[in-house]
Amino acid sequence: MPEIPGLNVVLAYAFGILLIYLVGRMLLVPIKLIFRLIYNGAIGGIMLWILNLVGGYVDFHIAINPVTALVAGFLGIPGVILLVLLKIFIMPSILE
Repeated sequence: MPEIPGLNVVLAYAFGILLIYLVGRMLLVPIKLIFRLIYNGAIGGIMLWILNLVGGYVDFHIAINPVTALVAGFLGIPGVILLVLLKIFIMPSILE
């Protein structure tokens, strides 16, 4: 007659399942962060491209590089305004 598993075996299985869940969660979080960075950078690049398209009529543009795209992507419209103000008032030659 087979033995019925005791409390130790049940706790070991529960601990193993919890450990697998935690390891999977730790591996999933960096992937989400990388995808969020790529997404925000792309959105920021599109916003800067539109700004450069409109600003071309008045000879105004901001370089689209990873830093400016991420600033515009993370901060949204305020980030684009920040980049425009930086371009106009503080460092006009750096953002070109």
